[in-house]
Amino acid sequence: MNETKKLCRRCLLRDMADENDYWQSVQRYRATMPRRLRTADDAYEARLAACRGCDSLQNGTCMQCGCYVEMRAARTDMHCPAPDPLW
Repeated sequence: MNETKKLCRRCLLRDMADENDYWQSVQRYRATMPRRLRTADDAYEARLAACRGCDSLQNGTCMQCGCYVEMRAARTDMHCPAPDPLW
């Protein structure tokens, strides 16, 4: 029987950690990023919470720009790409 996976709306990569290696990449990315570019943990979580509530989030990807939201939210010099930015 052919089983198709459903798209995960409102999921971040960390929510799908058992299905992919991308979350580990995000963790390494944040850990090795220069401190001046790394979003503080509380601000990072606030950004991700805003992304979770956005209709453009699909399978950990922002459908506005095609990025993984956890990667974009990790950098202080990045912003939400929506026409009316959430952060």
